[in-house]
Amino acid sequence: MRIAVIDDWQAVAETVVDWAPLRALGELEFLHDYPADTATLAQRLAPYQVICVMRERTTFDQALLSQLPELKLLVTGGMRNAAIDGVAAKALGIDVAGTESYKHAAPELTWALLMALSRNLLTEANSLREGGWQVGLGGDLHGQTLALLGLGSIGEKVARFGQAFGMRVIAWSENLTEERARQVGVERVDKQQLFEQADILSVHLVLGERSRGLVDAQALAWMKPTALLVNTSRGPIVDESALIEALQQRRLAGAAFDVFSEEPLPPDHPFRELPNVLATPHIGYVSANNYRMFFSQMIEDIVAWHGGAPIRLLV
Repeated sequence: MRIAVIDDWQAVAETVVDWAPLRALGELEFLHDYPADTATLAQRLAPYQVICVMRERTTFDQALLSQLPELKLLVTGGMRNAAIDGVAAKALGIDVAGTESYKHAAPELTWALLMALSRNLLTEANSLREGGWQVGLGGDLHGQTLALLGLGSIGEKVARFGQAFGMRVIAWSENLTEERARQVGVERVDKQQLFEQADILSVHLVLGERSRGLVDAQALAWMKPTALLVNTSRGPIVDESALIEALQQRRLAGAAFDVFSEEPLPPDHPFRELPNVLATPHIGYVSANNYRMFFSQMIEDIVAWHGGAPIRLLV
């Protein structure tokens, strides 16, 4: 059996965990040539029966999957991967398995971005590095209103961070109930109130048809010109064109995000240049503990599947 590990952008996969259990099953290879078009990927991946992928980096759509006749199992980090066409995989007889995720990586990055944006840390640090000194006035968190768009497991952790910092925490989503809000100790408000009252608004929704473009021009217009926006969820939840316009016109004080509508972010994208933007290259799940969990459970998935008792199947 030939097994490929791809999407290892940092070239760390081989050293994060012990891959010996898979080497005992066949030939294990780590591929580091990416990105590529469908034809190139099809040629590169054609020999493999099993492929380990990272969530939402390489797109396995029907066009690619149909050109991989040897492929029998795709294993992804996480239990969701929007880059894999599950319907096409099932039709082609390809199993798809996932892994659990380390639940603290994304909330911790969210809070790091939120604090850095509020205190203008990037500008201050760059000023110091360039020989300067203080160049601005930082914001405060204590007593401010943290507005959460979504109160799932990640939103809950961010809410508790906010509470620990003495912030007022409010939340809204289409599915949020009063009972859930009380359970977390936050105030449930309606959508317009969420945006209007936010000093800092943080996005924590799953991307779907209802959430795509939810933070649109109208929602941004409801926000205070002093407010900040943080998105570590998924890029398409925010209308990028509307956000860029709001930031350029200073109708919004600043934004920090780890996710984008197109990834990797194009070299000429305005987010790379806007002075009131703090952006990171989708590293919310890129942490040592999360990678150890992803790769160790990928190994478990493959060993179980090879033994005829597959686990954590998504398709």
